[in-house]
Amino acid sequence: MTADAHAIRTVEQLLEVLDLDSTQARTTEDIFTGSSHAMPSGRIYGGQVLAQSLLAAERTLPEDRAVHSMHGYFLRPGDAGQGITIAVDRIHDGRSFSTRRSQAYQNGVPIFSMIASFQDDDPGVEHAVTMPEGVPSPDSLLPDEQRVEGLPPGTARMLSDRAADVRHIDSPLFLPSDDARVPQQAVWMRLRAPLPDDQRIHRAALAYLSDMTIQESILRAHGVYWALPGLKVASLDHAMWWHRPARVDEWLLYVQESPNARGGRGLAQGRIYSQAGELVASVAQEIMIRVPSDD
Repeated sequence: MTADAHAIRTVEQLLEVLDLDSTQARTTEDIFTGSSHAMPSGRIYGGQVLAQSLLAAERTLPEDRAVHSMHGYFLRPGDAGQGITIAVDRIHDGRSFSTRRSQAYQNGVPIFSMIASFQDDDPGVEHAVTMPEGVPSPDSLLPDEQRVEGLPPGTARMLSDRAADVRHIDSPLFLPSDDARVPQQAVWMRLRAPLPDDQRIHRAALAYLSDMTIQESILRAHGVYWALPGLKVASLDHAMWWHRPARVDEWLLYVQESPNARGGRGLAQGRIYSQAGELVASVAQEIMIRVPSDD
């Protein structure tokens, strides 16, 4: 993988955000602090706090005990202009499994709460749902930022400056499109420059990417797009299961679908595959969605 200076810098900025400081240790909690990405909306990107909370928890465990699942709730909007404090509670350490609770704070109040489970590498039965066939290769698609015109300057800059190279199979949902209104989509994604070999960084970066585009299977079903005036979307919770090791600086296919939307909420589910077809992770997220015509 080759990357230009700008791509390398975007990934360096992500690594800076994931480089947490340990400020102190208490009897029941470990305390970490980190910085935040600047965002046009002024709100913290959810994938950032997911990745930071996971890394903080992993810092309290041996390197060979890896996360296999997490369940988190977004409690309040975070301020992207401020840093973040994460408290980790060491709930349980067993022979094969450990459990940690991470809570992210700003201004003394929690903005995100997560419980994650970690496991030693153990043998066992194995199967996986196969990757869909006939999906265009990422090399045949343009990056999203080269496929949309007419975006507000802040949004356009966010796409070109983000650490992820994201390529929608269908039209990106930033502006109206003539695509079919179906509750499903797929995107290719990877980081724009190589990461260190540490699998903890790759697992956290995968959590970072997992919050990107997952909501769009809900929007696409109703012909809704991100720039729609008056649209309000907020992530309520996020669950993720890591199945197999993967490199996040190599192409991953994120297959997404929405089984249900009702009551101002929508549920999205996703499966992440390596380019070789291995099922890497599964994701589920529920969002609040307010479409102007519904008001």
